[in-house]
Amino acid sequence: MSFLGGSSTSSPSSSDVKNALVQQVQQEAAMTNARALINKINENCFQACVPTPGSSMSAQENTCLSNCMEKYISMWNITSRTYINRLGVESKRMGGADANIVASLGSGL
Repeated sequence: MSFLGGSSTSSPSSSDVKNALVQQVQQEAAMTNARALINKINENCFQACVPTPGSSMSAQENTCLSNCMEKYISMWNITSRTYINRLGVESKRMGGADANIVASLGSGL
């Protein structure tokens, strides 16, 4: 889009700007969530599965890390979907016009 650094001479409509902003917020939220997930996995899974770090990991440590990460990611996805759904319900209940934005944020999960 031209307002984000392109060379087009036409000016963007307000809906183009809104859609671009929503998309940017979605991307930033996804990156923030990914960083938080990686940090939590490092904190919880690595500490639980690798009691004495060394130059290599045993098969048991690898298996433990894989299982822990799979469980953690699954839980994270369920929690995120539930949270976004709840935001949408609450926004609709309160009659907010932002219900569409909340719904679009949840579509990226």
